[in-house]
Amino acid sequence: MVEDLQHKRHSVAHILAKAVLEKFPDAKLAIGPAIDSGCYYDFEFPTNKPTEKDLKEIEKRVKKIIAGNYEFHGKEISYDEARKLFSNQPYKLELIDEIENKKEKLTIYTFDDFTDLCRGGHILNTKEINPKAIKFDRVAGAYWRGDEKNKMLTRIYFLVFDTEDELKNYIKEREEAKKIDHRVLGQKLELFTIIDDIGLGLPLFYPKGAILRKNVEEFIEETQRRAGYKPIWIPHITKEKLYQISGHLSKYDAMFPPMEVDKEKYYLKPMNCPHFMMLFKSLNFSYRDLPQRWTSTTTNYRYEKSGELSGLTRVRALTQDDCHIFCRQDQIKDEIKIILEMIKYVYQVFKFDDFWVRISKMDKNNKEGYIGSDEIWDSAEQALKEVVSELNFPHKEEDGEAAFYGPKLDFMLKDALKREWQLSTVQLDFNLPQRFELYYIDEDGKKKTPVVIHRAILGSTERFLGILIEHLKGKFPLWLAPEQVRILTVSEKFKEYAKKINNFFVENNIRSSLDDSDHSLGKKVREARIQKTPYIIVLGEKEEKEEKITAQKEDSKFELITKEEFLDILKKEIENKI
Repeated sequence: MVEDLQHKRHSVAHILAKAVLEKFPDAKLAIGPAIDSGCYYDFEFPTNKPTEKDLKEIEKRVKKIIAGNYEFHGKEISYDEARKLFSNQPYKLELIDEIENKKEKLTIYTFDDFTDLCRGGHILNTKEINPKAIKFDRVAGAYWRGDEKNKMLTRIYFLVFDTEDELKNYIKEREEAKKIDHRVLGQKLELFTIIDDIGLGLPLFYPKGAILRKNVEEFIEETQRRAGYKPIWIPHITKEKLYQISGHLSKYDAMFPPMEVDKEKYYLKPMNCPHFMMLFKSLNFSYRDLPQRWTSTTTNYRYEKSGELSGLTRVRALTQDDCHIFCRQDQIKDEIKIILEMIKYVYQVFKFDDFWVRISKMDKNNKEGYIGSDEIWDSAEQALKEVVSELNFPHKEEDGEAAFYGPKLDFMLKDALKREWQLSTVQLDFNLPQRFELYYIDEDGKKKTPVVIHRAILGSTERFLGILIEHLKGKFPLWLAPEQVRILTVSEKFKEYAKKINNFFVENNIRSSLDDSDHSLGKKVREARIQKTPYIIVLGEKEEKEEKITAQKEDSKFELITKEEFLDILKKEIENKI
């Protein structure tokens, strides 16, 4: 987010808070950050919540305040001064206590007669905001601090942009996004569903969806196989001790509650790393055996908050194309180069051309959530920076985004609607190998600790599919499409010939289906187009007589060719992943 625009958005959040208090003086203020499309502010309304009419009035009040040309002033105050200032605001008092416990400085910002607890930054004057470029967006519920155990607050969103045209374009793009929402297309194309009696965040895949995910996973597995990766298999539950060793039990807060088995605690695995570590530990390796590139496509289970679950992009059962490379320190760069070239190739195949790499580092001002020495972290971070630079990948560094056991590379890509997603991840780990006491025998006969590189190209199959469905608008290329060919009959007279043609393609590993219903040809064609089937074959009197077919795609048509000729066309398109 551009800093000037971020400051405008954050300033509008303060203006929104003032406007709400003018209309609802008893409202309790929580927090109001800037976000990618504008801002929001969380409120508790002790009596009546805002109606649709109230929200329209609040929007008018916001614009009126902006027209007042008020200046923003910030200053540092003491904890006691702050408590006195916000004595009737319980959420602010909680934040003040937290800031004091961390011994951080406390600042407030004021414009007109409104003051808020805030770190900044802000614009200098409300006149910098274009009132035609802001708009009330929506209302949602949000738990205080994102914790379901806390009170549900009312979150009011505003859209904030620099110009009126940018605001209009954003609204237009969002409307387009609704049309290709993977949750809508998932039902329309019979790909997946979520059933309440089974559970939130636990998607089920229909036959077409299962074929789609199988095609994607098999493509990744084949890409890995060519790069020298070997498959392993691991169970889905484990004893508590495993996560005590790894540190996840104390550092990771998205694990499902344990179950008791034989008077011991077992957990559903939220990640695969500890299983890989133990498997490596069970064998003996010398320096000549490294690297060991192990991979497993397996499902993990994470207790994501229900309010954050969304279709396939945020689930509680996520399948990862997970890989761990056990290597020597002198092999790190070469291994990461192999990984980055694989990621680049996969993105090209799926038409993800716009991406950059985030080098996610430790927050050295707050080391509490990490394990390992500064020396180990510095070495790991430097190795990642060097490889990314050498390969000329666009990148930037961000503190505080690392995993608790090591720094990582996060691939940020933009889809067809220019929305940004975090997808692939590469994590360099000097810490877990030490915690699990992994070793190999070096050329001098001594034990040495390997380095572990964690890697997932898709991130998770479910999330990747959600992004891909929207990126391609449900129109999958032939090699990926769950249904590649649909055969349509002009009338019931040609059913037997159609069955013969369909059987031919099925026997030749083409995902073909037959629509020999008594519907009109026009209706059959429309239905095939709605299901976004790449190729349609139409069979009638002329085709049967000449023992040929007529096939068509949206942008091409093959009239009266033999089934063998068309099969050759299909195979070339599939092989080349056109």
